[in-house]
Amino acid sequence: MPQTAAPQAAAPGEEAAAQRPGRAHRRRRKSAGRTEATEAQAQAPSSTPAPAPGQQAAARAPRRTHPVLEQLAALYPQLFGAVFRPLKRGIFQDLIAAHPDAFERAALKEALGLHTRSTRYLHSVAAGGKRYDLAGQPGEDLTPEHVLHALLEVHRRRQARTGADAAATADAQAQLRRRMVAAFEASGLTREAYTERVRSRDEAANALLEEALAEWAARNAKDEALLRAFEASSTSQGSAEAHTPETQRSAEAQFAAMYGLEPRSVTQALVRARRARRQAGTVSG
Repeated sequence: MPQTAAPQAAAPGEEAAAQRPGRAHRRRRKSAGRTEATEAQAQAPSSTPAPAPGQQAAARAPRRTHPVLEQLAALYPQLFGAVFRPLKRGIFQDLIAAHPDAFERAALKEALGLHTRSTRYLHSVAAGGKRYDLAGQPGEDLTPEHVLHALLEVHRRRQARTGADAAATADAQAQLRRRMVAAFEASGLTREAYTERVRSRDEAANALLEEALAEWAARNAKDEALLRAFEASSTSQGSAEAHTPETQRSAEAQFAAMYGLEPRSVTQALVRARRARRQAGTVSG
């Protein structure tokens, strides 16, 4: 009788797998699923769009300066160099006269337009003061309307960068109003004359100016009341008899201490009030 071959013993792992076929099958399916998911993620397009080639180049390459502005910076570093200064009116004709063969008229006009519309240049105009000629010498004063226009344009550009954040907008507008008041005071004009001169068709800008001047008037009223209180105090009467800067400062410090005020703020308010009185007397006279 032929003998039947004995079955070979299975390896321990194979035996375990044979006893648990369902679990092994599930493991294989999970592994396959993970592999497919990984491949799908690798093949799927990114949710962030890749920048176009032109955009990549723009991001990498620094903004080029107009070649004529580079010439001007080399010729007149005191005007077009690291620090910008307000240019005298008629600077285009002065440059053509000084360098008849150096500049093409159209290119020079374009370069000066870029320069005077730049934010750095507008900051220099917004600060007020004088205009400068090619020799770097100060000349005529900046007009009040030019200063105010520069202030408003710098403010608009800053708002465009910061967005619509409410707190940032409120702070920026408060700073703008303070600078408007400083520009108005530097003009030496009365409130009525200044308003008439700088008003524009931009009603939003006109409203901001009115708000700034209303704050200025309220501050002036407080300053005048403080000056009257100081003049009525005994400390002021004592300083008036001695009439020296040292006794004046000492009297103002004593007055501030009497009312629990900050001495520097008191001195600043008194200076403003005295200046306002002088200006009012000059106008009325």
